[in-house]
This record gives sequence, structure tokens and C-alpha cells, in this order.
Amino acid sequence: MKETIHIYHTNDIHSHFENWTDIKQYLAERREEHEKTGEEMLLFDIGDFCDRWHPLTEASRGKENMALLNDSKYTAATIGNNEGITFAFGDLDSLYNEAHFEVIAANLFYKDGKRPDWALPYKIYKTKGGVKIGVTGATAYYDTFYDLLGWDIKDPLKELERQIERLKKEADVIIVLSHLGIYEDEQLAKMCPEIDLILGGHTHHLLEQGKLVGKTLLGAAGKHGRHAGHIKLEFDTDSRRIITKDAEIESFPPHDVDPYWSKGETMLQKTVVHLNQRIDTDWFTPAELPQMLCDALHEWCKADCTMLNAGLVLEGLGEGNVTEYELLKCLPHPINPCVITVKGAELKEIIKQSCNPDLIQMDVKGLGFRGKKMGMFHYNGIRFDPHFKKIMINGITLDPVQSYRLATTDMFTFGKFFPDIQRAEHKEYFFPEFLRDIMAWKLKKQAD
Repeated sequence: MKETIHIYHTNDIHSHFENWTDIKQYLAERREEHEKTGEEMLLFDIGDFCDRWHPLTEASRGKENMALLNDSKYTAATIGNNEGITFAFGDLDSLYNEAHFEVIAANLFYKDGKRPDWALPYKIYKTKGGVKIGVTGATAYYDTFYDLLGWDIKDPLKELERQIERLKKEADVIIVLSHLGIYEDEQLAKMCPEIDLILGGHTHHLLEQGKLVGKTLLGAAGKHGRHAGHIKLEFDTDSRRIITKDAEIESFPPHDVDPYWSKGETMLQKTVVHLNQRIDTDWFTPAELPQMLCDALHEWCKADCTMLNAGLVLEGLGEGNVTEYELLKCLPHPINPCVITVKGAELKEIIKQSCNPDLIQMDVKGLGFRGKKMGMFHYNGIRFDPHFKKIMINGITLDPVQSYRLATTDMFTFGKFFPDIQRAEHKEYFFPEFLRDIMAWKLKKQAD
């Protein structure tokens, strides 16, 4: 006998709810159809469903996101880095308190070595026809950041190998929920050919008809709710094996209106500070607000010198009461402060590169950045002439062999904008504060 199993999956929604109404309707219609035919349906999210650029996510610390997953009757989810390292420890530890679905994250632990009660290493789902579907999952290995937040994150591939060894003995079908990225998914498929299906995310890849690596099928649905994935499995209950597995993608027309935005805006109306006059920003000419953020970062990090790109500051702040919502619009990025220790010779190259017109005009995507352009750089403790003949750090000529603590943002330690920053051995990250938290601190301090 044959049993048909339908598996639906989303990934990397990043709180882009413009298409959520369409996704919700699509999933509901498919569920109703499968219930009528008596066919099994499982529904998974592969992480980064939350993103704190959205006011509803910011205001509820992701709890409203979980309510959406509950409403669409998700079977299980794994966590992405936006759940894992943009929420403070307590916010992540309580994020799934009201979840009506399993959270499967095999490589997340407390510092004492115990697993959180809400994070399962694997789960076996049994279909109406008796097929045992073993599901495990893991998230990306940002060990430094998890450690700073109070978690212990393990190597995902090693941990998945352990869980798959178990599932080989207990399950008929093995599925991995992988917020690791396409390259790790391909590596995992080669390491563990027993895996039947890897549902992926993190690198925002779209596999319209899936991708076979050996006998393992990879599925992924892009980003931002533009698509949802569907895998159809035909299982022979006599031979206990999969006969066919096919992947397809359902795409949704783009919408400009987000029906969930206004609720979040309403929830973020608490006043942070009162301003007696407007503070403006500009990406390409000197402006007060990005300089204020640079100065705040310098003071917060207790650095020798600081540099910051103006493209981070998306809007100015108006006269009167500044709310949490207005600060979020100004600085929506899940970006943290960072101090890098570099030699003077390296610092000189970083300063020179920061003045490159191509870099200033660059379109920037990813790395936590939620703006558009890099923008010009602002400095604190750094002065230099147009030809870089004389560079002063806090009024003293830069010494090429001296070490300096340069404050900036963590995005520059990931990207290839500044090679000397990326390869610096000593990086100190400041968690869980985002740039908007530093700006709020500075504004309140000035108002006192």
C-alpha cells in the first residue's frame, strides 16, 4: 500500500508580513484539501521567522510572531539566528512559551549543558498509515554571540549526525530542519546519505524544484514570504521506503501593505525622550544625528576611536516626544556595537578605505543592515587631512605599531568592506544592546 505525505515549509520570513495573508490562506486551503482526501500534512518553519526591524516583533519580543505560527497550525519550527542572537537570553528562553508546535533545535544548550525544555533534539511524528517521520533540526553556529548571550551552541553538523544515528533506528523517514545555509546542507547530505529531506534556510536560497544531493532532496523557499515550499512524498508501507519525492514552490504576488504593522506601531508609543528641536540625518553630507550616534558608540564602548556609517540612520528625529516606534524607524537594524583592536598601520588603511566614494555610495544588503546605502563615515577621536598625510588619534599622531581600540558595528566584522577589520584577531562584541538602545541611552543622558 501507498501513503501520500505532504510537507509544507517556510523560511526566512524576517517578519515580512506583507504576504502573510496569502500564505495563511494557501496553507489553510491545502490543509482542507488534504483532510478531505485523508492525506497527511506536516508544516515546518526553518527559522528567522522573527526580525526585530518590524514593530510588532520588536514590541512583543517575537510573541506575536509565534501567535501567527499557532494560527496556521505549524507542526514544528527550528530557530534561526534572528531568534537565537537578536533576543536577550530571557526573551529567547520565553519566546515559545505559548507555542502550539514543537521547536526542534538539536544544537542549543544552556551553559550548564542541559537542553532548554522547549528545544527538542528530535521528534517522531506518526502518520495515519503508521509511517514514522523523524525530524531533527539545527541552527547556524554563531558560537561567540550565543556565548555572550548566555547560551552554549554546539557544532550543528556534529550534533545532527548524533540525532540522525538515533533516527536511523527509530524512523521510516528522516527530515532535517536546517537553518545552516545551502553549502552546509549539501555537506550534510553527503555526510549522512540516510537523510531523506533537508528543508533549508539562512542563505535565502530558492530551490523551485528542489535539489538532489545523492538521494537526499533539498528544499528551500527563498526569503520574506515571497514563496512557500511543498514536498510530496509517496511511501510504500509494505517495503517501508519512499517511492517518490517531489518538490515545488508556490509564489505569491508582492503586496505593499502590511496588515500587522499598525498594531506594532501602537504597541511602541512609549516616550523615550523629549526633544526641544529636530535632529536631522543625511547619508552623504555631515549631519547631527549620525554624528551623535558615533559619539554615543564611542562613549558606550570606551574606545580609543570610533567610526560609523551614516547609512545606518534611516530617519531624523522630530521635535517633541520621541517614541520607541520612532527610534525603531530611525535604527531598525539588529546590529550590535563592536570594538576591534588593530595596529596603527591597519587603522590608517581602514580610515582611507572609509573615504572611498564607491564604498560610501554602495548598496548594502544583509549582515543585519536594514537600510539601503552605506553612506559617509563619521568619526570620534580621529582626524586626518584629505591626503592622509597626517592622521591624529585623540590629538596625537597615529603610531603605526601602536594598538588602538576602534569602535564600530559588528556588520564590518562579517562583511569584506574592511579586510583589516574582518581578519582582526581581537574583537569584542557588545550584547544584547542594538544601536537604537545606544542612541536612546545617549538621548536620555543629554536630556537630563
